[in-house]
This record gives sequence, structure tokens and C-alpha cells, in this order.
Amino acid sequence: MTGDRASVLFVCVHNAGRSQMAAGYLRALGGDRVDVFSAGSTPGSALHPVAVEAMAEEGIDIASATPQLLTVDTVMEADIVVTMGCDDACPVFPGKRYEDWQLDDPAGRPIEQVRPIRDEIRSRVQALLATL
Repeated sequence: MTGDRASVLFVCVHNAGRSQMAAGYLRALGGDRVDVFSAGSTPGSALHPVAVEAMAEEGIDIASATPQLLTVDTVMEADIVVTMGCDDACPVFPGKRYEDWQLDDPAGRPIEQVRPIRDEIRSRVQALLATL
């Protein structure tokens, strides 16, 4: 951690749904207490519209976010790395805190199936924030 600010990296395969929703929640709930990054091992071309819609229902706008490629430098910058299905594509470095969140991918699902995923992400982000 740099000073009083922790840095958190959320990683999923396409960086188009789960990791973007988690990053949106942490930015909204953590404010200036935390630096937030998200990336994907194989980034998509755009966010899943249903993820954007689900977050908008919560008053969080992630529409302008774009999927980013996971790099070693990004992992090195983070104090905490939260993975969501990227398996062995995520580099592991000693001294970093890692969490693996098993969450369904919202891609291709209707909003009714994405809301519970979104709510689980919110709950996990709140728990994470409580540990910072």
C-alpha cells in the first residue's frame, strides 16, 4: 500500500463484465481510499451491455470503461489482485494478496440472471473494502 491508499486489481478473462462491475463498485464505495484497476487475460472489444445496464440500476456508470489487457506491470502496481476465472493466465508474485472469486460470467445472460451476479460482486467488494 502506498500511504493510506491500497491498490486493487480485478482480473477476468475478457475484462468486459465481472471485473468491470467490481471495479465500478470499489470506485464508488472506496472513493479516494483506494486505487482501482481492472484487466483481462484476453480482453474483449467492449463491455457487455447487460453488465453496464445492471450497474446503471445501482447508479454506477461503467459505460465509458474499456477492456484492458492484463500486464505484468499492472499486477506489480497492485497490492491486492482479485481474479475471476482467469486461471493460470494471471501472474503470481510473492508478497501480493490474491483472492479468487468464483462468479458466473454475465456474458450473454439476461438482466434477470445478471442481477444476482452483480449483487454478489457488491457483497464481496464491501467485504474487501472492510479489510483495507
